[in-house]
Amino acid sequence: MLGFTPGLRPPNQMALKAGIVGLPNVGKSTLFNAVTRTRKAQAANYPFCTIDPNVGIVTVPDDRLAVLQKISKTNVVIPATIEFVDIAGLVKGAASGEGLGNKFLSHIREVDAVVQVVRCFEDPDIHHVSGTVDPVRDIEVVTTELALADLEVVQKRLDKQGKNAKRGEKEAVAEMPVLTKLEAVLNDGKPALMAQLSDEERVIARSLYLMTDKPVIFACNVKENELANAEQNPFVCKVSEYAKTHMACNAVVISAQIESDLVDLDAEDAKAFLHELGVQESGVGGLIRATYQLLGLRTYFTAGEKEVRAWTIHIGDTAPKAAGVIHTDFERGFIKAETVSYEDLVRCGSVAVAREKGVYRIEGREYVVKDGDVLHFKFSV
Repeated sequence: MLGFTPGLRPPNQMALKAGIVGLPNVGKSTLFNAVTRTRKAQAANYPFCTIDPNVGIVTVPDDRLAVLQKISKTNVVIPATIEFVDIAGLVKGAASGEGLGNKFLSHIREVDAVVQVVRCFEDPDIHHVSGTVDPVRDIEVVTTELALADLEVVQKRLDKQGKNAKRGEKEAVAEMPVLTKLEAVLNDGKPALMAQLSDEERVIARSLYLMTDKPVIFACNVKENELANAEQNPFVCKVSEYAKTHMACNAVVISAQIESDLVDLDAEDAKAFLHELGVQESGVGGLIRATYQLLGLRTYFTAGEKEVRAWTIHIGDTAPKAAGVIHTDFERGFIKAETVSYEDLVRCGSVAVAREKGVYRIEGREYVVKDGDVLHFKFSV
């Protein structure tokens, strides 16, 4: 039940970017090297070791692929991917040009979601730009700088649209209440995401490309000997509580140094190393999966003897839209989608049994694809 035909041009996979940000020396570049399994990003114990952003394609861990591989009896497995960008460290005053200032901010505007790395460990040998370790203070420094830069954008827009609204321009009249709400939130040093906006107003806000309107997740970077009991780390507890109450987002725990050590190990040695530390993974796999979800992405599968492949879609995408991720011809000539959920296919053990039990079904153009659906598309051109 393979969902595309050999010989067609390369898949039309979407390229959404998650930017790794934070203060200097919190472990951003080490984390980037870990998630991308490379050593592209220079990691050193001094500020601004990263200047131009590093970009890497990251595989999204998904245990379902191995199960589908067994059912399909294939040797080819292709996972979903997302793009991570390692952005230079931000310092207090960036919005007014301190540190790398505007260059740093422009790089953030180009990503779709933000992974903010916060240092949650003490180490006298690793310099902290503020002199002491306080992850909540660090979060507020970054948030404030981004909010100040966004505030400048909103105020300039308010000035322009205020004049246009007086002349009765419909677009300006519709925009003014949104801009006013955003200005109030940003003036308080809060992210634009926290503004109370209707769905229609949120669409208008997105057109401004504000940095604090992007979804965010916090990566609590701990030392390798603290990962197994990270829930007892007072810094991690503070970040988790702050993320929930002040930013309405999540925090995950990672050990960038552990993952950095794992880069050169094969799968078995890596597993043994983690076992010695008392953990299943360093947290980076969970961070990648959480970022994938944060970007509003979900996965469907095609599975057959030639290959098992994970395809990336947005929440709410219909069957034709999902088909178009494979090839534009699939969307244009969409007829139907043969569908079975991952859970049903695993329970049945094969497509043939799924058909017999009535869980293998036919869906049309209005069907909203669910995470984990296994699909085969019928189309004509």
